[in-house]
Amino acid sequence: MGEVKDNDAYEEELLDYEEEDEKAPDSVSAKAGAESAKKGYVGIHSSGFRDFLLKPELLRAIVDSGFEHPSEVQHECIPQAILGMDVICQAKSGMGKTAVFVLSTLQQIEPVAGQVAALVLCHTRELAYQICHEFERFSTYLPDIKVAVFYGGVNIKVHKDILKNECPHIVVGTPGRILALARDKDLGLKNVRHFILDECDKMLESLDMRRDVQEIFKMTPHDKQVMMFSATLSKEIRPVCKKFMQDPMEIYVDDEAKLTLHGLVQHYIKLTEMEKNRKLNDLLDALDFNQVVIFVKSVNRAAELNKLLVECNFPSICIHSGMSQEERLTRYKGFKEGHKRILVATDLVGRGIDIERVNIVVNYDMPDSADTYLHRVGRAGRFGTKGLAITFVSSASDSDVLNQVQARFEVDIKELPEQIDTSTYMPS
Repeated sequence: MGEVKDNDAYEEELLDYEEEDEKAPDSVSAKAGAESAKKGYVGIHSSGFRDFLLKPELLRAIVDSGFEHPSEVQHECIPQAILGMDVICQAKSGMGKTAVFVLSTLQQIEPVAGQVAALVLCHTRELAYQICHEFERFSTYLPDIKVAVFYGGVNIKVHKDILKNECPHIVVGTPGRILALARDKDLGLKNVRHFILDECDKMLESLDMRRDVQEIFKMTPHDKQVMMFSATLSKEIRPVCKKFMQDPMEIYVDDEAKLTLHGLVQHYIKLTEMEKNRKLNDLLDALDFNQVVIFVKSVNRAAELNKLLVECNFPSICIHSGMSQEERLTRYKGFKEGHKRILVATDLVGRGIDIERVNIVVNYDMPDSADTYLHRVGRAGRFGTKGLAITFVSSASDSDVLNQVQARFEVDIKELPEQIDTSTYMPS
């Protein structure tokens, strides 16, 4: 895998897109499926993965992961995707979109030494890393298939060496680094059969990134499968997606109004800025939780709040864009593995990051939009499991965003009651 620990030699200043707006994507690691199986939540289609006629090696890996039933989006997409059709898919956070393209790509790929057959682009390093991990997990019994992940912030020479000495069949990466490797002729794209964009809206809305994606796209063969996925796909961006495709199958599992999260209890608390720390302390003492993510609006606030929690003896850690890539990934992995139970984060972790033990999200600072709210609270209650989201409202503009959320997603968010029934948000 192209994961690299040494990033002292930061050679080139490639655009690192996610730092511009501090967001990170909303793919879904299918691991949430394991949880759904245990919790007895089954989508409307409960026939097994065997119906898709997948390779036995893939079915074995699916069983190992604890999946029993495909989610609705998997049921709708996988049969078409494994036939090589172009696909545009919008489905809410936590519904197993990543597994759709991971499984359908692994099903179709016949590895040839030295040839890259599939390219997956996404707009943040954390997501690239996570998608690579999913490919590795589902290809456990396909030992001939090699996967690598490439993103900025790592010495490009390391990536060039990987491509030269152990060329992967599947490449996952961010557009800036992939384009640099392709322009330098280190990454050959002429054999790519599968071209995938995860969080496609994020990549195509930013004109810089769209330019990079288009340039990479032009280096791949005309005849290939193109798949695009996102949790939020505006009417404006859909025609842009289609320009990359030939007669795609379009799957919109949820329309706007239904983009609420199954099993997620949502509340708000009205308070002043000065009261936030005291209230947060009380909540962490009073609530039962496996793991909790606390979202704040800036790097400074993340660092300060984390320091405060640690001083109060809470098992807290923080992740924000002011850290080195290596530090961020180390902390992300530590939290994912359960070494700490509280994560303080900026919106870098708001999209697509999948940690199945998280059952409470606290918006310590109100998100800037209804979209960001959806992506943040989607960290809890993934794949139909239970979860609780609590939002602090401390200004008129906070109230405005909360009202937008309620109007747009047709959800009634009530004030947090004195007592909250644990069974409503804790997995049984």
